[in-house]
Amino acid sequence: MKSLPDKYVITVGRQMGSGGRMLGRMIAERLGIGFYDKELLQQAAKAAGLSADFFERNDERRPHFLSGLFSFNMGLGPMSLYDGSTSISDDALYKAQCDFMHRIAAQGPCVIVGRTADYVLRDIPNVVNLFIHATPEDCVKRIMERDTDKTPETARAFMEKTNKLRAGYYNFYTDKKWGDAAGYDLTINSSVLDADAIVNLVVSYLESRFNK
Repeated sequence: MKSLPDKYVITVGRQMGSGGRMLGRMIAERLGIGFYDKELLQQAAKAAGLSADFFERNDERRPHFLSGLFSFNMGLGPMSLYDGSTSISDDALYKAQCDFMHRIAAQGPCVIVGRTADYVLRDIPNVVNLFIHATPEDCVKRIMERDTDKTPETARAFMEKTNKLRAGYYNFYTDKKWGDAAGYDLTINSSVLDADAIVNLVVSYLESRFNK
């Protein structure tokens, strides 16, 4: 493998059922770097002194109300409008995750799944942004393999609801559009390549990008 920078971050956006989280973990394992997904919730909750259960319930969901911010999606930094409140709020949750992502990005290479990481870390060097998608049929199949209690109908409904929540969360907190190819370095259809081939593709891209 060609040399890579001492510090870089790979962010992974993904459709529900596309295998994006699994691919993010596989990429991290191949490169021998950190992997963060649900860990972001646990660590950010601990650092902020907030309830981990609250983080879990509100993970990648658009705020129900604006409790200290007028908007994040005006081209400004996501933390610049935070009013410093210590109350348990959507704003505090998002700020805690932003703070934690900046800390882990400063420590060394890592993969971060979801949570608008591509936007939060947009101003630091060596950030590579991926988006993983797949056909609805393949997404439904993966969801049913993971949760055997779901029928094709309930799996599809779950997929559609989760994608809607993720899109609403992402579009609210950023000035970008969730899943829009123009906002990512690589968008990959996991229905046309197997997982190992996708990992090889991403590693090859990293080597070419950082050794040009």
